[in-house]
Amino acid sequence: MTQAHPFLKRLAAIATAALFGTLAHAQAQPPIKIGINAPIQVQVGRDIRDGAQLAVDEINAKGGVLGRQLSMVVADETEDPEKGISAIKKLTADEKVDVLIGGYTSGVTLAQLPHITRAKTIALTVGAASPAITAKVKQNYDTNKYIFRTGVLNSLHLANGLLGYMTGFLHGELGLKKFAIVGESAKWVQDLLPYLKKSAQDKGLEIVMAETFDTGTTNFSPLLSKVKNSGAEYMVVILSHASSDILAKQWYDARVPVPYGGIDVKSQDTDFFERVGGKSLSEVAINFIVRAPLSERTLPFFEAFEGRYKREPVYTGAGAYDSVYAYADAVTRAGKLDTDAVIKALETIDMPVTTGRMQLDESHDLKAGAGLVNLLFVQWQEGGKRVIVWPKEARTGDYVKPQWMN
Repeated sequence: MTQAHPFLKRLAAIATAALFGTLAHAQAQPPIKIGINAPIQVQVGRDIRDGAQLAVDEINAKGGVLGRQLSMVVADETEDPEKGISAIKKLTADEKVDVLIGGYTSGVTLAQLPHITRAKTIALTVGAASPAITAKVKQNYDTNKYIFRTGVLNSLHLANGLLGYMTGFLHGELGLKKFAIVGESAKWVQDLLPYLKKSAQDKGLEIVMAETFDTGTTNFSPLLSKVKNSGAEYMVVILSHASSDILAKQWYDARVPVPYGGIDVKSQDTDFFERVGGKSLSEVAINFIVRAPLSERTLPFFEAFEGRYKREPVYTGAGAYDSVYAYADAVTRAGKLDTDAVIKALETIDMPVTTGRMQLDESHDLKAGAGLVNLLFVQWQEGGKRVIVWPKEARTGDYVKPQWMN
């Protein structure tokens, strides 16, 4: 038997060594690190963490991104700007994450922005709605190009969605014309309320009352009495940090003859109906995701989330889940982790997500509209059932009035 030439033996040894060296290098590559900044004390924050973890685990099970696994580190930003800044510093300076995913309170997110841009870390915001957050991208692109909003529509989109609900459903289908608009004293409401009031009046609706209340309010009786005496046929609410629980209970106990609904973030919690003893019956709250076929990814996400966490997700859980996938998609298309390359890939993203389809505008803001992401107006009904009443094409049931108004 002829023996191999010594040169060929050396060549084979070199090739084998190179192969094992390449494999060892791939295995030695550190994971892509995702930083989660969220207020863990509330469900919207816990769902950010849990939705992101679900996506990380699914992607890792399929081989990761560019042959690298994803890892996740969480920093509790609470709902306080100073603690929010500390969370960002921990994630960017200490943990040196590749991307930030999270954020809930607009005031906290706005306080974090200078620290995010100084760290030159991509941030995908999933809960904060103030237009001022992404407005900075157009004002100074080179400085603020790292900022994206990928999990929630901004306040102006929310206002337009509310306007459509008021004009198309409450007025167009139910025949209501007189409205009271009440909202909490917060930055995102300050952006939204004046625009909503003027736009509603321009559409021929009568705004008989429009005012804000402190986020720490525990007695809504004076406000509810004022709404009742205003002649309003419907109370439009705009709140995220104030106590939805107290409002629902006091409205129900007083048998206020004015139905209500609008943007009520904490009433999106899956345990809200049970938490208030069923007293949110007939309230309508916006949502971005419920158990309905909004896209091919909605129902599988619900099943996976519920299967793991034994509860339904709120919108921030879906937003965080989608944002992990969006980042993974951008890195894959960029072919590398280079920040500028990933930013360019994110700017052209076009993919199905749990809430519809993700595309971004020139301000790095989530687009709204037909075939994209839309507001859903969801009513709490008997037994804690949630029914989409608007928009009409997504409707899953009929609207019901408060029991004492039937």
